[in-house]
Amino acid sequence: MTLLLAGLILWYAAHLFNRVMPGVRAKMGDKGKGVIALLILLSVVLMVIGYRSAPYEHLWDRPTWGTMANNAMMVVALYLTSPGPKKGAIFYGFRHPMLMGVALWAMAHIIVNGDVASSLLFGGIWLWTQIEIRVINKAEPDWTPNPRGSLAKDGMFFAISILLVGLIGAIHMLFGLTPFGG
Repeated sequence: MTLLLAGLILWYAAHLFNRVMPGVRAKMGDKGKGVIALLILLSVVLMVIGYRSAPYEHLWDRPTWGTMANNAMMVVALYLTSPGPKKGAIFYGFRHPMLMGVALWAMAHIIVNGDVASSLLFGGIWLWTQIEIRVINKAEPDWTPNPRGSLAKDGMFFAISILLVGLIGAIHMLFGLTPFGG
């Protein structure tokens, strides 16, 4: 659990660094981008290793509707993290579609994973999205939504999101997980 916590802390620090310490980040120049990217990559590695090695400590059973809700939420989450909201007509007015997609991803995984490590990982990522949204909104209060795009673009990105849920589900199955029930 220590590696999982260390990964989460590093994730928060790397992502919030520019907003919390903009002067220090500015002094780093372009090479700072590489340093931050490396720290984010390291945080993901720590979270994955920490999560995979954490003991299973049961908190709740997956609800009967959980798998279906998870998969539906994942389609929307993947859509929100795609270029769809910027190019489409449905969510073009969302200020933080990618962060909202990550938050939805985290909530979907909390529903179907009723153990301590999952609650810590996915709850921690969900909390980070909420903090990040507030920090960005405070630092940049003025915002103008993108121009409205087309429903055709929404349809295209939703179709791609459905295909990606299938692909990601197949990858989960390689690790012995059952993302589609059963």
